[in-house]
Amino acid sequence: MIPLDAGADLAGEAPAQPRRHLGIRHGIAMCAGMVIGSGIFKSTPMVAASISSPIGLFLVWLIGGVLSFCGTLCFAEMAAAFPDAGGDYHFLYKAYGRKLAFLFAWSRFAVIHTGFIAILAYVFADYVNEALPLGEHGTGFLAVGTIVLLCVINLRGVRTGMGAQTGFVAIVVCGMLALGAAGVWMAIHGMPPLNDAPVPPSTAYGTAMIFVMLAYGGWSDAATLSAELRAGPRGIVMTLIGGMSLVTVLYTLVNWAYVRCLGHAGLAASNAPAATAMYLAFGRTGEWLVVGAVAVTSIAVINALLIAGARTTYAVARDSGLLGSVGQWDGARGIPAAALLTIGGVALVEAAVAGLTHGAFATLVDFVSPVYWFFLVLSGAAVIVLRVRFPDAPRPFRVPLYPFLPILFCATSAYVLYATLAYVKAGALVGIVVLVLGTLLLPWFGKARQRASVRPEISG
Repeated sequence: MIPLDAGADLAGEAPAQPRRHLGIRHGIAMCAGMVIGSGIFKSTPMVAASISSPIGLFLVWLIGGVLSFCGTLCFAEMAAAFPDAGGDYHFLYKAYGRKLAFLFAWSRFAVIHTGFIAILAYVFADYVNEALPLGEHGTGFLAVGTIVLLCVINLRGVRTGMGAQTGFVAIVVCGMLALGAAGVWMAIHGMPPLNDAPVPPSTAYGTAMIFVMLAYGGWSDAATLSAELRAGPRGIVMTLIGGMSLVTVLYTLVNWAYVRCLGHAGLAASNAPAATAMYLAFGRTGEWLVVGAVAVTSIAVINALLIAGARTTYAVARDSGLLGSVGQWDGARGIPAAALLTIGGVALVEAAVAGLTHGAFATLVDFVSPVYWFFLVLSGAAVIVLRVRFPDAPRPFRVPLYPFLPILFCATSAYVLYATLAYVKAGALVGIVVLVLGTLLLPWFGKARQRASVRPEISG
């Protein structure tokens, strides 16, 4: 077995660091895999019900993509100038200091990353259970087994983990292209939509934008690969821009296919628009194929969460000098092995809790979603703060139309933050409790070790 500190010399050589050995395709697979979750398959009917015309439906999805694209440009500048395995954590650290950065990392570690891993493992198990009944405890065992298997895959090394991620995302993309083909097939053969009745007038664009922005969320975690892409700063810029461009095109295609196959009214009333659209075009076989692709989206997101979560946890442990081997990089395998085991272990515990509490745990994680958007606002603003604090730092990529685009992105994220707070209401206290627990841990985080004593400052 390869030791967790492989690549570091016990006689006093500098500890192993992330190396640039990943291709842009790996980065795009990470970015797209984090974003394309169940949102595009589950929330589109709610968006359609809030908009009274197909043109309006396409417009809100396009606007959501453009606004998210503004965020990726902000992160592209920061990741190119300050590459680090910590991603958002590293940007927040340099912009606002160690305490706020630690609270961000704590919220990801305690609930956001690990909690969603647990929930998505059950989503995948439920899909499998519909096709192959697993028995009374089968879904729980499959959910746990899924997390364990993905941890094992990633522990084999960065190439194995990222290769698997690329494969998962390829399956998801093929499923979405198949949905587009369903729309084309029905158009070519002159088949009418399922329900082309007019939708009652509605101008709930604000509600629609909330669901759209949630469906576009998650891309920021791709920044955790900024120190590992072979193409350097150019690589992370192409990863973020290419990944979000791919997602926006696929989302637009899928929404067109939904409307062409189901009609606007049919889409608004559907519980499973992807399965229904494929059934109308290609029968039962098409339906099962797309259901399989939708199930794989859960696997792709879990795998991406393990990759990103392990790197954020590693960065915190590395900077604090605490948690021993969790802050060490396995140079031979190119992964933060101990941090990956830590993230996987916590996710397994939360999966057990999720299995015992049924829907209550999922609701609990939903209550923490305002915390995610709170830190995304701060991360977007960090591009402005870092320009002020480090004006002379080399910036291979700069946000165009600065500072308009960062301000637009922050304003959009702040609106979604407000909307999620209004939605969860008193449930937002759960997020506050998570942050309070994080502040209680700050004394153990202690005075962060000077970066120069831990590893070379790669941010310039």
